Amino acid sequence: MPRKIAAGNWKMNGTLEALSEAAGIAAAADDVETVLCPPATLIAPLASAAQGTPLRIGGQSCHPTAAGAHTGDISAEMLVDAGAAYVITGHSERRTDHGETDADVRAQTEAAWRAGLVAILCIGETLAEREAGETLAVLNTQLDGSLPDGATAANTVIAYEPVWAIGTGKVATPAQVAEVHDALRARLGPEMSLLYGGSVKAGNAAEIFALENVDGGLVGGASLKAADFVPIVAALAAS
Repeated sequence: MPRKIAAGNWKMNGTLEALSEAAGIAAAADDVETVLCPPATLIAPLASAAQGTPLRIGGQSCHPTAAGAHTGDISAEMLVDAGAAYVITGHSERRTDHGETDADVRAQTEAAWRAGLVAILCIGETLAEREAGETLAVLNTQLDGSLPDGATAANTVIAYEPVWAIGTGKVATPAQVAEVHDALRARLGPEMSLLYGGSVKAGNAAEIFALENVDGGLVGGASLKAADFVPIVAALAAS
């Protein structure tokens, strides 16, 4: 059975004041794997605060190499040293803002495995690709280029995040989510955890998590506050 995972991507948000929010989230993390991916400045303090709780901490990206002259980057080994257990790779904002290609994402995912991190590998189509009927073809192309050989349910989680639904308030319909997740399950097998991301919130989480091949969510803005994220974690636990 795939693991149920509720992952929060804090993106470029959060200061040390956010530790109190993480404490509230950690208190609700018993029934499903719960992961917070804060900005790099908060990984070590959050990992320290989460010791002794089920809450796991992740990074938002990593450089393919372990060390070197790469100003502003962080390696997978550094994430582990700071206390991370997961790292997001291939998020559409990294692909767009930093020009990361499928080959880059593959290299980052391999780096995550090298350091012992679980990679949360993101794929997703644009609105134009969706409207052209190219969704599944685009996602398969991204997987072909981004997912290294050797991916297992232990070292990789796949997150489907339609680009047009990230931070827009738009959510794919249950039928749209089911179509993609059913196709991913057929390709990736019965054990891989498949997350949906794209404006997931407390009000729609139960409907999304009730879908057969949705094993959790990669949540953006709604993961910043315990009052918003805890109901999402609870909805996953109840699914």
